[in-house]
Amino acid sequence: MWVIRRLVEEKLHKIGKIAHFFTKINVAIVELTGSLSVGDKILIQGSTTNFEQVIDSIQVEHENIEAAKAGESIGLKVKERVREEDIVYKILS
Repeated sequence: MWVIRRLVEEKLHKIGKIAHFFTKINVAIVELTGSLSVGDKILIQGSTTNFEQVIDSIQVEHENIEAAKAGESIGLKVKERVREEDIVYKILS
């Protein structure tokens, strides 16, 4: 119910899911189904995951990029632990 309420109140848009997480460097691999840019605010949710953060950098093949589109797999530095299959939402204000 919480996700549904947030979808209506804050306009969440599902943009991908976590494919892998590197614990030592806190980097998540995200398979995108929507677009994402540096500066966007995201919400990552799963069975034990629930946090928001602003995107500081996006990497593809160890190269920094400013934006990524649907169909790409990207690397994101995350502030908390995430798990495979967690859902990534873009928060639209």
